[in-house]
Amino acid sequence: MPSTVITTLLLPLALGVIMLGLGLGLTIDDFRRVARYPRAVLTGLLLQTGVLPWVALGLALLLRLPPELAVGLMLLAASPGGATANIYSHLARGDVALNITLTAINSVLCLVTLPVILDLSMRFFLGAGQYVPPPVQKIIEVAAIIILPVAIGMTVRARAPRFAARMEKPIRALSVLVLVLLIAAAVAQAWQTLLTWFAAVGLACLLFNLASMASGYLAPVALRLPRRQAIAIAMEIGIHNGTLAIYIALNVLGNATMSVPAAVYSLLMFFTAAVFAWWASRRGTGAVVAQPG
Repeated sequence: MPSTVITTLLLPLALGVIMLGLGLGLTIDDFRRVARYPRAVLTGLLLQTGVLPWVALGLALLLRLPPELAVGLMLLAASPGGATANIYSHLARGDVALNITLTAINSVLCLVTLPVILDLSMRFFLGAGQYVPPPVQKIIEVAAIIILPVAIGMTVRARAPRFAARMEKPIRALSVLVLVLLIAAAVAQAWQTLLTWFAAVGLACLLFNLASMASGYLAPVALRLPRRQAIAIAMEIGIHNGTLAIYIALNVLGNATMSVPAAVYSLLMFFTAAVFAWWASRRGTGAVVAQPG
């Protein structure tokens, strides 16, 4: 899945603009609320780091994936949420402040958890581990694409609330346009990979994606968290940072086969997340049930 001008420059720039727009709809109080009731954050973190790797392991064993593809699926499971999770959550009327909080914390946590999970996976499936340095550079890129534009947008909202309110609908329309272009670019770029490898790993990626989004939504609902937070968690753990997984597979591990699950998953998740976002937005956000932390 080679890099192009679209993936290395235009898409990050477009995502940065969208995140700035999302920041126009957020205030400090949104993040204070998340901090005041941390059950949602803890639920998302537990699902991401404590449940999804076991789901990926179970699918790899159940479907008898070849060892390198199994490691690639584990690498994907260990990767944090991607920037597009915030956009999908916004369109589905989820708690975007929770998404940004989870993305930031998960990105920092993966500096520790990703190398450990990947090393154990390689030992289990390939019989030999390999030290993987923490992906510090990629985490900084995530911060640059997500946190910085959001902070700028929140500053603009604090100083020009009327302007921020007027921009809400145009930003939502721009978000849809960017997602459509993103999906088109992903299909064009990964189409050959999908045709070549779908029979081998497509079912595993699809089941892992559905399991991630389902657990991300149903677990918070079972814990009686607000529906907006359930939507946010589902998007956060269902939309993985496939770019990070592909980068590590190609540039750190030097194994193109291990990048295949992330490439296939990154394509499938756009469609499943779009269906979920449509369903969630049609149902509405429901009543907010504030639960003490």
